[in-house]
Amino acid sequence: MISGRVASWLEARNIHYGWVVAGTTFLTMLATAGAMGSPGVLLEPLQRDFGWQNADISFALAVRLVLFGLMGPFAAALMNRFGVRTVAIGALLLISVGLVGSLAMISVWQLVLLWGVIVGIGTGMTALVLGATVATRWFSRRRGLVVGMMTASTATGQLVFLPLLAELTERIGWRVALLLVVAIVLLALLAVVLLMRDYPADVGLPPFGDQEIVEPPKQDQRLLSLLSSPLVALREASRSSTFWVLFLTFYVCGLSTNGLIQTHWISLCGDFGIAPVGAAGMLAMIGILDLIGTIFAGWLSDRYDNRWLLFWFYGLRGLSLLYLPFSDFTIIGLSIFGIFYGLDWVATVPPTVKLTVERFGPERATLTFGWIFAGHQLGAATAAFGAGATRTILGTYLPAIYVAGAMCLVAAMLVISIKPLAKREPRLGLA
Repeated sequence: MISGRVASWLEARNIHYGWVVAGTTFLTMLATAGAMGSPGVLLEPLQRDFGWQNADISFALAVRLVLFGLMGPFAAALMNRFGVRTVAIGALLLISVGLVGSLAMISVWQLVLLWGVIVGIGTGMTALVLGATVATRWFSRRRGLVVGMMTASTATGQLVFLPLLAELTERIGWRVALLLVVAIVLLALLAVVLLMRDYPADVGLPPFGDQEIVEPPKQDQRLLSLLSSPLVALREASRSSTFWVLFLTFYVCGLSTNGLIQTHWISLCGDFGIAPVGAAGMLAMIGILDLIGTIFAGWLSDRYDNRWLLFWFYGLRGLSLLYLPFSDFTIIGLSIFGIFYGLDWVATVPPTVKLTVERFGPERATLTFGWIFAGHQLGAATAAFGAGATRTILGTYLPAIYVAGAMCLVAAMLVISIKPLAKREPRLGLA
């Protein structure tokens, strides 16, 4: 395979092939995140073309977010059994089928099936669990930084494509915008086929930062064991209060990011007279700032107490959301919101992954984090449907924004209840 030749060429130049796998994973998560983020641009055109209500479309998006999250632990089990490469290829094909099929949809049930179920399952198989799995397998050093890069690709991919998609939707139509997303997904599929490998040992290398080659663990081949392993991991993790704190705070993370702002931002700005292209541009700015903030959060998570990092991240996000209704949606007001909110968009992910690995061990970390990520997407689904219902019933999104901001402050207080390990890391701030 080409990956073996590239690995040998890079090794001769003292470059670890893990960075190629990380880059391929970055592109994969970027592409699938674009598929996740595209409905934010298409909410208004679908209402206009088909006469569907905001709440009806939001229900389909909520189904997508629920499946996106619930697939996490099972995706981890599938990766352990069939390999990262095989699962990523299957997921990208599934997303492509769902997007192409939606070009011909005419009913709400078809929207629920294609965008909710098919795209939800496909994107769930290539979500943050994919990044956490690659980082855990390929890196023993710089793991926090790599997780930060992967996380940034997910959030940034959901946002930076939006201005282009909004422009295409406004000028040509939403179906052309979807075709662009399909093209990006297929490009990622080609990269996975050519460059992705499951373990460092597959190309004769140790994990980055280690000296010895680690043979891939033997997996139970039984189907029942494959399906039950996520449930066993949940049963074991649920005995720990740390798991529930991370689960609940990650629920709030989803509630206050992709479920609320990513899904409803363009429609929210439209209520205040801001055109879709301008609103999408603001989301793109948030995405660029998130790329910086999340990678920096990964760097910090390798060096400081992750509990206190989460305290500051949730607290600042909550304050920025509570400020948003008072910004009057002016350029200056939205810029202030965008800077603070963008740098903090998903900066919570690297510290959460690090705490999961520390408290539950690298062997169980991917399955356990899969369930914690399921909490994230349940929160996102709650916000996606709840904010849409609020807009339909009350004619405004503002109550949903206030609730999300307040919940972030609760999460900030909750996360510091996690007891520190006996051997403590250097601490940040008040720790």
